[in-house]
Amino acid sequence: MRFGRGSARDPVDLVRLPSSPRAPLAAIGRRIGFALGLLVFIAMVVLIGRNGYTDSAGGELGLIDALYYASVTVTTTGYGDISAVTPSTRLAALLLITPARILFLILVVGTTVEVLTERSRTLLQTQQWRRTVNHHHLICGYGSTGRAAARALVAQGVKTSEIAVVDIDEQALALASQDGFIAITGNASKVSVLKQAAIDRVESVVVTPNRDDTAVLITLTARELNPNARIVATVRDRENLHLLRQSGADSAIDQAAAVGRLVGIATRTPQALDVIDDLLEAGADLEIVEVAP
Repeated sequence: MRFGRGSARDPVDLVRLPSSPRAPLAAIGRRIGFALGLLVFIAMVVLIGRNGYTDSAGGELGLIDALYYASVTVTTTGYGDISAVTPSTRLAALLLITPARILFLILVVGTTVEVLTERSRTLLQTQQWRRTVNHHHLICGYGSTGRAAARALVAQGVKTSEIAVVDIDEQALALASQDGFIAITGNASKVSVLKQAAIDRVESVVVTPNRDDTAVLITLTARELNPNARIVATVRDRENLHLLRQSGADSAIDQAAAVGRLVGIATRTPQALDVIDDLLEAGADLEIVEVAP
């Protein structure tokens, strides 16, 4: 995660809700293929009943003429140079060509409307999420530490829809969305970005940037916007632990010291490390449970 102090160009106000992956080019290709299929269908109908059509240019209708008639028909251009004159061809135009033309128009208009309304639909879904979300968990930074924290929350029974991730790295956000979490683009040290994540209603905030000064700034901002949230932050330099606590963090974890202690335990008592791993991994054989007094 690459959180800095932010600038005017930082992307904000973009909430990405988890969704099943789409293949837009494949969808467009299918629609184009279906439209071409309708053109061919109409051309075949005209070609089969070509004796019932007249051409102002004279001569018998061929394949090119049939395709031409199909194209001007589905686009409602209707030059009138080729027209049905017998009852059978007019009945075919009524029962076969007209429904195909209507379907073609629906296909074209539907594609256009879908493209134009995609952004509106996303905004509506985002507004709905903001209105209904409550007591969720916010992870500021979806690096290795943030991902591990998210997995731990899920293992403890938290739903993926109750976890939101804030980051400025598009790859991290795409991964968060793929994992089923709400992904919010922006610098978590900014008030506007945290408000997009409904910071006033979160249950907890996990602060895991790659810089201690950024962690302090995010903690200060989150604590100001939500005095009741539980804030857990990580620090890289032990000297900054007290700054995180003074900034409002309920728990501050020294990453280097924690890893170092585990390495020392693994060196001297490897079996004890297995016990610690079980304790740290939710759903394993051993679990730590907090009991109210």
